[in-house]
Amino acid sequence: MSELFDIYDQGLNHIGVKARDAVHRDGDWHQVFHCWVIGRDLEGEAFVILQKRARDKDYPGKIDISAAGHLEAGESPRDGVREIKEELGLQLDYDDLIPLGRRLGMMKDGDFIDCQICHVYLYECDQPLNAYRYPLDEIAGLLKLNLDDGLSLLSGAVEDVSAAAVGLGATEIVVKRCDFIPSIDNYSLKALILAKRYFAGDKDLWI
Repeated sequence: MSELFDIYDQGLNHIGVKARDAVHRDGDWHQVFHCWVIGRDLEGEAFVILQKRARDKDYPGKIDISAAGHLEAGESPRDGVREIKEELGLQLDYDDLIPLGRRLGMMKDGDFIDCQICHVYLYECDQPLNAYRYPLDEIAGLLKLNLDDGLSLLSGAVEDVSAAAVGLGATEIVVKRCDFIPSIDNYSLKALILAKRYFAGDKDLWI
């Protein structure tokens, strides 16, 4: 049976419940949970953990947020913390997260229409890349991208960068902007800018 999602009108008023496939067919607004896992290596260099989507999932083969998932009908953002355990193997409490606020995201790919109300968070974790545990049926592998390299790449200053990797056939791979899930608001760049500000000591962080 398909998952059921709460759906919202353009004013973000709750208007009902609908099955997942129908939500993406009709372009209904629905809630998702996003967590960007960041950290510092032994040299003090900041990084972000990213996942590469499996080939048979939404946005196949694209680079995505560290951990993300839909909120089912009746759930709140607090319930979304389960996605971090399911996708990265990290057992966290909601209060461990750093809230970045709410973002609206829209994307259309053929008949697939994704209108997301995104509840966005940071989480700082310094564990090694190979210590993460992820579901092989959903995630092809993980990347550890230097934060400054990511900012240079996503801002268009460079064409490609190298990132450490697990599960992708090599311990280091080349990453291009086109490898990321596309967005109309440069979402990934904005998230990395906020991560940079976080490490600089800024506490006023909003996506």
